[in-house]
Parts: sequence; C-alpha cells; structure tokens
Amino acid sequence: MVQPPKSPIALEDRASEQGRLYSPSAARNRDAIAEVLARVLPTGASVLEIGSGTGEHAVAACQLRPDLSWQPSDPDAASRDSQAAWAGEVGGAILAPLEIDLLRPQTLVAIDGFDALVCMNVIHIAPWAVAEALASLAQDRLRPGGHLVLYGPYLLGDETAPSNLAFDASLKSRNPEWGVRPLDAVRALLASHGLVLVERVDMPANNLMLIFQRREPE
Repeated sequence: MVQPPKSPIALEDRASEQGRLYSPSAARNRDAIAEVLARVLPTGASVLEIGSGTGEHAVAACQLRPDLSWQPSDPDAASRDSQAAWAGEVGGAILAPLEIDLLRPQTLVAIDGFDALVCMNVIHIAPWAVAEALASLAQDRLRPGGHLVLYGPYLLGDETAPSNLAFDASLKSRNPEWGVRPLDAVRALLASHGLVLVERVDMPANNLMLIFQRREPE
C-alpha cells in the first residue's frame, strides 16, 4: 500500500524574525479577513481559532477589535511560538496558544464554550475527517447563537474559478486526502451539526468567508 506523502506544516515558506513567523499569504489577506471578522463578531466575544498558523490573522482581527478575547491554537510548536510572539502587539486580547489537533480528541478536553469558532485555510490541506471534527467541535462547544467562520477556497460547481480547480489538483497530487472542498458538502456537513449558513462573503483571489450560526433544535 502506498502511503501518502507527509504533510508539510504550511504550503509556503515562512520568514522568521525574533520568534515571529511571517506568512506571505497572510500578508495579502489578513486585512480583508479582519474587516469581516470585526463586523461579524459580537462585542466582547470569546473566540477560538483552530489552526492559527503564524498568528498574524489574530493580531489583525484584535487590532480592529481589542474587545475580543482570542484563543489561538495549532498542533505545530513553531507556529504556537510565533502566535505567542505576535500576541504582544495587542496587549492581552490574544491568549497563550493551545496545542489543539482536531484528530486527537484528548487535546480538546480543556476547551470551554466560545462565542465564535474561526478556522482559516485549514480544511483543504487536511483530511475530510478534520472538517468533520470541526463540525462536532462547533456543535459541542459553541454557545447557542454562536458563529463558526471559515475562510478559504471552495468548489462551486460550474461557477468554480479555474485557479481553484488547478489548486485542487495540486493539493491532491501532494496528498490524496486533501483538496478544495465543495461548498455544498461543507454546508451539508455543518447543517447536520446544527449550524446554518447565514452569510457568504466573496473575498480576494476567489476565496470565500462563510459565516455559520449555531441553532438550537426546534
């Protein structure tokens, strides 16, 4: 049996300076993402970010919304160190990062309820089981009315951008368990866990921000 190649931590080279990692893609999209988050997240929201990477998205969001309490996380130690190094940019808004791996349930034990769950550029560079675990986490740990916010590329049937089709093929060549996810599949998965898509925001470079809300069963 052929084993899939080992997954890298990131799809890009990340520069480092004084413990801080710099992501070229984050530099391009962090401001646009932060603007949507600033509008969507309620006042004083407690936010759990899954797969926080360098930590630059958390900084951008909290610079616009210093009232937030932002909990970064990542399974990668170097990424967590970077998140901690970046946190000083916004005082105490960003908490000490947690080691969270959605495929290791034992890393989720200490997580309390949150008003928002944010996950950016993760589910296409991970097995589908990660998306399923994220849906379960949102169902179990989001407070009623809370939001799950996703960012990344999606397959939109005949409307899919050629660049996203090419990206999908590239990802699958790296690891057959990866791939740009069909929006309909993501929406159906989350609906089965009590999360309803309430807003879709078109973003630069053919990405989307998807805002889901946790609804109580009727």
